Amino acid sequence: MPGEHADDAIEAGAAIAASGRGLIFTQLGEAIASAEAAVAVRDHYLRLFDQIRARRLPAQVSVKPTQLGLDLSFAECERHLVALAAKAEETGSALWLDMEDSSYVDRTLELYVALKRNHPSSGIALQAYLHRTPEDFARLIPLKPVIRLVKGAYDEPREVAFEKKSDTDRAYFSLASQMLDGARTDICSAVFGTHDLALIARIAERARASGVGKDKYQIHMLYGIRDSAQRRLVAEGHIVKTLVSYGAAWYRWYMRRLAERPANVLFVLKSLFA
Repeated sequence: MPGEHADDAIEAGAAIAASGRGLIFTQLGEAIASAEAAVAVRDHYLRLFDQIRARRLPAQVSVKPTQLGLDLSFAECERHLVALAAKAEETGSALWLDMEDSSYVDRTLELYVALKRNHPSSGIALQAYLHRTPEDFARLIPLKPVIRLVKGAYDEPREVAFEKKSDTDRAYFSLASQMLDGARTDICSAVFGTHDLALIARIAERARASGVGKDKYQIHMLYGIRDSAQRRLVAEGHIVKTLVSYGAAWYRWYMRRLAERPANVLFVLKSLFA
């Protein structure tokens, strides 16, 4: 994180943009407990879109549905998302829906389907380690979806998600291949959110062999993680966007992610010293 405030993220984002990368901004926090707090989050992001336009940054915004009160009211959450998607289009940006733990998948997909009808630039994250994701992907294809594929970081039971990294990697590459096929025929906008450089290399080779140009897919990575690799991928002609997180809720978010999946601790340490 560059800091706790949106201004910190904006300043860090300007430097990243100067290196040829795009940006995704997200304010940390989830599971909003009051309707008033959800409105405050919505209004924060509405202002952020104006800041992005004022600074002329190649930036988009990613939100968690529970930040906008999904646990309180599906209808109100949907209204907030529609307002943000409309603002995103008005300011030349786009809105992403993050995916939370498996208990939220159905509702998040329902929100995305409703959002995509009138706001086609909107995107959604899918998690490769969930057993259900291939079916979710097939369900979305008729919408010509914008999909960011991630591996998944929540602690899920074995009945819901793969336990072994090798199984998740296999599922990720299979889904990535389908997304590339969709990108080639313009029925899917393919985004790969991963820091796994070996997996990225396999995906890039699969794209090359299938005749999918580098302009047909994107690679998303986190701020401060494998920055040199991000720069190298840009130099090789890939479209790379850096996800910049900020907000006062960073400690609780960070500790929960480490506690849920101990492998995240090793990943952070490797990233620091790589």
